[in-house]
Amino acid sequence: MNKYLQDLVKLSKYDSAISMFEPKVENEKSKLSTFVEIAESIKGQINETYAQIDDVKSKRTKNNIHLAELKTKLDDISRKNNEVTNEKELKALQLEEEIAKEQISFANEEIVRLDEIAAAKEEELKELQAKLAEEEESIKEIQVAVDEAIEAINKERNVVSQERGELLEKFDNKILTFYEKIRRWAKDSAVVPVKDQACYGCYMKINDKTYAEVIKSEEIINCPHCGRILYKEEETTEEA
Repeated sequence: MNKYLQDLVKLSKYDSAISMFEPKVENEKSKLSTFVEIAESIKGQINETYAQIDDVKSKRTKNNIHLAELKTKLDDISRKNNEVTNEKELKALQLEEEIAKEQISFANEEIVRLDEIAAAKEEELKELQAKLAEEEESIKEIQVAVDEAIEAINKERNVVSQERGELLEKFDNKILTFYEKIRRWAKDSAVVPVKDQACYGCYMKINDKTYAEVIKSEEIINCPHCGRILYKEEETTEEA
């Protein structure tokens, strides 16, 4: 294979490998982000539950205040009963007393209901807090694993980058400029193999003359359809 073509194939493979490192890092980070999102969701539920508990307690306080007012009203009615002068006043006080007692009964029932809701919300809060603790523990463990994986990826990236840099030190500038020009639009498929007499960049079949030149590998050959640099991969034979 032509030395320049050989170097282009190596460079292309280095560039393709380097391009894959960032997605690998992002993939590792995504493993952690899923658990972080779950933890944040639980925190939101916890805050909402706290707000609901506060609302229930506020309503209970209002009912207690109202209950105290009603009991004061009953005391006032009881005092007025001793001061009535006729049956009309007595009946009015009795009606007022009956309404007050009904309101007291309702207020007591509402307080019981609110206490039950508060107790259920407190239990729900404990469950959420326990679930959050589990998620945060998982996040710590995954963080360690993700950091180790990213460190390994970065080490591998540094090795590839160093090897690429060493290759570029002895690279022909004109050939490099030619390669970079194609790579601007072809990205990591600037240099592609020919398989089954087809360019593996655009997947178009190349003519016999071009294919013969690719097989010889004496010159740098471009795909007549897309302009990518072509090379013939060494064929491997499968054992019977």
